[in-house]
Amino acid sequence: MTRVAVAGGTGLVGRHVVEELSAAGHEPVVLARSRGVDLVSGKGLEAAMAGVEAVVDVSNVTTVSARKATSFFQAVTGNLLDAGARAGAEHYVLLSIVGIDRVGHGYYQGKLRQEELLKGGPVPWTVLRATQFHEFARQTLDRTPGPIAVVPRMRTQPIAAREVAQHLVALALAPPQGMAPELAGPRVEQLVDMVGKLLRAEHQRRLVLPVKFPGAAGDAMAGDGQLPTGPGARGSETYDEWLARNATPGG
Repeated sequence: MTRVAVAGGTGLVGRHVVEELSAAGHEPVVLARSRGVDLVSGKGLEAAMAGVEAVVDVSNVTTVSARKATSFFQAVTGNLLDAGARAGAEHYVLLSIVGIDRVGHGYYQGKLRQEELLKGGPVPWTVLRATQFHEFARQTLDRTPGPIAVVPRMRTQPIAAREVAQHLVALALAPPQGMAPELAGPRVEQLVDMVGKLLRAEHQRRLVLPVKFPGAAGDAMAGDGQLPTGPGARGSETYDEWLARNATPGG
């Protein structure tokens, strides 16, 4: 049995990581404020990390600001690296995003800084860059409540969050490998289409307003900037299959 810390273990992917670890007979340690651990300040972290052999970092902050994202990820990653080194952790697995080095989005700048810190840190590491999740369509809707849903023009190759969690667990239980092959879903989708399908499946009457981000970042998002560039694992569940299981009419 391996003791694995899960930073952000109560979030969308983190919950699945915890479930997958438990199902495989390992011991997940959830690092979250609700469990008495503040990843930004480091409060409660050292005690929680005692005896941890690996770390899976799926921590997250909701912002489009490069400054806020960078500040958050610098603090969290620095604290996790320090606590991991003191605990004798042998592996730090980070979930990152496909295309962050090609799309100049503010949030992505924070993720790039997070990767840099990990690569220069004291704990052997693996970075898994994955595409957006099927769940991203609902997250997009939730960010713009009201009769009009403002949706970025974006091409993506989405994957189910649970499948991402399965890959993270497999990586955490294997030797560190640096940059892992990129992970993506089975086929390319347009985010606008994904949101429209979700609205129809849930019988919601909202106008979808596609909006292109300005500048080079918008061009990259609308083009191939967030699609995988090389071989790697691909998820099996399509967005339509995921939607059939997860849509809640009237939701």
